Amino acid sequence: MSDPLLRLARKAVFTPWHGLLNLADPPVIVLLYHRVATLARDPEQLAVTPENFRAQLAYLKENFPIVRFEADWSKTDKPAVALTFDDGFADNALQALPILEELGVPATFFVATGTIGTDRLFWWNELERIVLETDPLPDSYLDAPLKSTWATGTGADRRRFYREAAQLMTDYDTQSRNALLERIRTWAGSAAGSAGSAGSAGCQRSLSLEELRLLAKSGCATVGAHTVTHTRLSSLSVAAQREEIRASKLALEKWLGAEVTTFSYPYGKRSHYTQESIELCREAGFAKAAANFPGQAHRWSDPYQIPRHLVRDWPVELFAEQLKGFWTR
Repeated sequence: MSDPLLRLARKAVFTPWHGLLNLADPPVIVLLYHRVATLARDPEQLAVTPENFRAQLAYLKENFPIVRFEADWSKTDKPAVALTFDDGFADNALQALPILEELGVPATFFVATGTIGTDRLFWWNELERIVLETDPLPDSYLDAPLKSTWATGTGADRRRFYREAAQLMTDYDTQSRNALLERIRTWAGSAAGSAGSAGSAGCQRSLSLEELRLLAKSGCATVGAHTVTHTRLSSLSVAAQREEIRASKLALEKWLGAEVTTFSYPYGKRSHYTQESIELCREAGFAKAAANFPGQAHRWSDPYQIPRHLVRDWPVELFAEQLKGFWTR
């Protein structure tokens, strides 16, 4: 395909033509998972239970070719599926990997390196623990720098506070996000640093180094990079983006003793990274980068903006219905 046509194909909206396009160039649908776990509370809806995960994989294996994210898809002769995970939770190694190995299904795990081998929680899990699980809490939270007040006296109040604070933190750069989290931690009366400890929230912890290496050694797993601090790249300067991207790659390569060739953008919507982010991934030596908006991967797809479809905790019947839609958008 010529360069002008390639650029046009990447920009076009193909919804009415998906059937013809899929006949001409069989697509790859990339699925995005985060966790395989049974959780008492999951406000971000990121966890799939082991039972549903096993059933989903069995359905995929029976109905589609399953390819690796990092593979060359140009010779794919029928519609195929690739599996990916974001973030780097411990359950990726402890729950997801055994099921992948049992069924012989490959997956790529994009790992944010800043919490690996530590007892720190991802910021959204710490916020969840403080706001939704700490008792007692004051009846309201006043944030002087933001000039904002949130009621926290009821469960509904707390859930609203969590949602709105989480959205702010998603949009913030690392320093602003950490500052707001520290103010909330102090307000809740947590001892410095204890709210981020995995001691009473072990199900939320990140991979240990041993678990990360266990993933990397498996024939069913590939490890990719996902920045250091899981910060929205578009909130950062180019220099800070370069450090997040490059440092995560170097840390993984040091720990694993192998080259890391794939990356995924934190959060992954088009507004969450920039053209500079794409160029920095290319500069760092990544061959592919995964985003987080729906779509199909074709020969003309930008390898640094591979679309993915988020998977929820769906029973296999609903999972099959959702997959039908993935082939048409």
